[in-house]
Amino acid sequence: MHQPAPSADLRHRTIEAPAGRLHLVEQGAGPLVLLVHGFPESWYSWRRQLPALAAAGYRAVALDVRGYGRSSKPVGTDAYRMLDLVVDNVALVRALGEETAVVVGHDWGANIAATSALLHPEVFRAVGLLSVPYAPPGGPRPTDVFARMGGDQEFYVSYFQEPGRAEAEMEPDVRGWLAGFYAAMSADTMPADGAPDPHFVARAGGRLRDRFPDGRLPAWLTEDDLDVYAGEFERTGMTGALNRYRAMDRDWEDLAPYAGAPIEQPSLFVGGALDASTTWLAEAIDAFPTTLPGLTAAHVLDGCGHWIQQERPDEVNHLLTSWLASLPG
Repeated sequence: MHQPAPSADLRHRTIEAPAGRLHLVEQGAGPLVLLVHGFPESWYSWRRQLPALAAAGYRAVALDVRGYGRSSKPVGTDAYRMLDLVVDNVALVRALGEETAVVVGHDWGANIAATSALLHPEVFRAVGLLSVPYAPPGGPRPTDVFARMGGDQEFYVSYFQEPGRAEAEMEPDVRGWLAGFYAAMSADTMPADGAPDPHFVARAGGRLRDRFPDGRLPAWLTEDDLDVYAGEFERTGMTGALNRYRAMDRDWEDLAPYAGAPIEQPSLFVGGALDASTTWLAEAIDAFPTTLPGLTAAHVLDGCGHWIQQERPDEVNHLLTSWLASLPG
């Protein structure tokens, strides 16, 4: 098992941004690489990448996305629209005294990274996407799509979109809920084929955690790691994180002018073969020649689940550093 990343060289700081403050952790010196986490995580999900990128000659910076950790948590779902998260990323690059950056994201962070690159190619010179492939804006309204999924079951995104509903399940036992959610989407602990799918809930009073696997933590997650995640969400609550799901229809409206738009910059995709994001979004991956014309490489890691940079840190670090080294200066 990997030992915890050394913390002595990690530099914590906050910067001023439109939402208030953004907390970030940085390590190393050189070209800037901005790391954007997903749900339900924090800067800590990049703990294995920060030292590896620093050792390879980069200034690696992992932030707490607004609504998470030590970053500000504005009130109201509109404050979590994608356009505002992109503004945060641009503000962070500027506050660090840089003109450009490579942006790398995982899960929701992949969507944030992709949209940052789409809207601001002058700032984000390349984009790396982990677990969630790029799909251009457009198509039907998101809530309509999710409402049609699952038949007599309810898709988890719809479940998350109703204010207060998911919080009532999560917040009485944040640590236990996070442990189950992480295990449900990790290669070594996810439910067996044929078991109820943890991406759905029963429509009448169902809970996601009713479908989480019981027992051991995934191999990548120590008790101490879980304490870090749980401590942050016990302090902040879950609403800031969940508001990203609740802003999706607003994003659909905001980004309508970019319907079908490709990302032209050099790009990288790394997914897990056992991750629903890879299988459900296979058509998005197939469309990469059109949607990501600057794609340098796409990798799908056998036997890997959703938490890719934590489940397979050595492979992901090698892929990231090799890709970064291949980019134009």
